[in-house]
Amino acid sequence: AAVITVVCWRWHVPGYRSTFGPEAVNVLRRMVARHYPAPHRFACVTNDSAGIDPEVEIIPDREDFSGIRSPHGAGNPSCYRRLRIFGPDAAETFGPRIVSLDLDCVITGDLRPLWDRPESFVGWQDPLHAGQINGSMMLLTAGAHPEVWEWFDPATSPAESLAAGYKGSDQGWVSQCLSDAARWTRADGVLSYRIDKCAAALPAGAKVVMFHGKLDPWSPEARRVSWVRDNWR
Repeated sequence: AAVITVVCWRWHVPGYRSTFGPEAVNVLRRMVARHYPAPHRFACVTNDSAGIDPEVEIIPDREDFSGIRSPHGAGNPSCYRRLRIFGPDAAETFGPRIVSLDLDCVITGDLRPLWDRPESFVGWQDPLHAGQINGSMMLLTAGAHPEVWEWFDPATSPAESLAAGYKGSDQGWVSQCLSDAARWTRADGVLSYRIDKCAAALPAGAKVVMFHGKLDPWSPEARRVSWVRDNWR
C-alpha cells in the first residue's frame, strides 16, 4: 500500500481565527503519530514555519485561489487553496495517497480503519448538512479526481455550488463534484464535538472529534474537558 501523507494547512487571515499557532501543527503531528502506527509522512502547507517542529515537512503555500471569498460572505472562512490536493501535481507534491486534516480536531483512537481504505476518495459526512462532505478530513488518491481542480472556475464555481445547496467554500465545491463519494460517519468514529455532544463525555468508539465552528480544542472552554486535555497534547 502507498505511504500516506497527512497534510494540514496553516495560513493567516487578518482578524479571523489567528489562534492557529505552530503548536496546533505540532500537537496534530503527535496525535497522528500516536494513533497511526503505519509509515506515513506529516506535512504542513504554510508560508510561516516558525515554531513548527523539524519532524513536520513544510510545503510552501502557493496560495491558490486565496483571493476568492467564501460564497457566504467575507466573515466566513475561504479554504479554496486546499483544492490543490486535486491538482495535476498532487502526487509529485504530496505523494500518492493524501489525507487532508484540519488543525482543530482531537484524535482519540486508531486511525487505520479510517485511512487504510481502498476508495479513491473518502470525505467526512457533514453532520449539519445531509448529502454534503465536510472538508475537515478528506482521503484521496492523488490524480484520481482531476475534475475537482479542472472544473473549478474562480469566477463562477463558488456561487454555483452554493446555488446547488452546498455550504462552505472548498467543501461545497468538492461536495458538488463528488456527490456520490464514500463518507465517514459517526458509525466510523468520526464525530462533531458540537453535534455529538462530546463535552459531556467522549462517546464510545470515537476516533476523531472535529471542532468545526467557533470552539477550538486548545480554547479554555475545551481544555476544561478531561478527555480533550488527555488527548490534545
